[in-house]
Amino acid sequence: MAIYNLGSVNVDYFYSLPHLVRPSETLAAVDFKQGLGGKGANQSVAIAKAGGCVKHIGAMHPSDKHYFDQLSALNIDTTHLSMSETASGHGIVMVDAQSAENQIVVYPGANFAITEQMIDKGLNDATSSDWALCQNETSQTHYFMMRAKAKRMKLCYSAAPFDAEKTLVMLPLIDLLVVNEIEAKDLERALNRPIEECGVDHILVTLGSRGVRYIGCDSEFTVASPKVNAVDTTGAGDTFLGLFLARYDQTGDLNASLRFAVTGAAIQVTRHGTADAIPSLDEIESAL
Repeated sequence: MAIYNLGSVNVDYFYSLPHLVRPSETLAAVDFKQGLGGKGANQSVAIAKAGGCVKHIGAMHPSDKHYFDQLSALNIDTTHLSMSETASGHGIVMVDAQSAENQIVVYPGANFAITEQMIDKGLNDATSSDWALCQNETSQTHYFMMRAKAKRMKLCYSAAPFDAEKTLVMLPLIDLLVVNEIEAKDLERALNRPIEECGVDHILVTLGSRGVRYIGCDSEFTVASPKVNAVDTTGAGDTFLGLFLARYDQTGDLNASLRFAVTGAAIQVTRHGTADAIPSLDEIESAL
């Protein structure tokens, strides 16, 4: 079984700050790093590190091919990660050195140069035993899910960055919805009813340092996260989702897969960076 991920690939620029920038304030950073990021790339890296089979569909500029090579080196299938004339997407990630909270500005770039033809080619070999995964950082998300639905794939949608109009269109298609607490509240306002009544069979609401809440047709429960000293929370939700989906695809054990994922995300936030900070399978299993 494979996970087909229509996902963003960004170059992330990390600035460690004494505090998050206030309106009209100019603030000197105390540290700077650059690395692979984007919600889609982070999720693919997490899937691969958990031992999952992931096929990444996306686009980036040839000048950033070393990040393409980085993904390939992790055994991510990059056959349909295309080179685009449009500049690669990038993120400006500002991290409070004291609280580890962040502010992020994203430029979509090549992530929004994805075409229907690229989706068709990317899903050509997909079957009903495979997963389709996407978030809101690329173009063609609805077309991707429609094509995946026609193939009777299992559909997972991470509604981030949250867009009410896009999310409402996706809900009738998907099997698994993943949101954080803020996104869940935004969705409830858009629906004018509780998230439990959104019509999706399986819902995961990430709770930050408190873990994750599962809402299903027959059950509802929370899995707590291990207590750690976080230094950077950027990419924690992507890490959680990728780890969960890989383990759930492998085992079908919902509760154990959630425990695996919250443990991996807890390790990730103790490190600086996004994709580069995602722990290995051995590290997660040792922590468990």
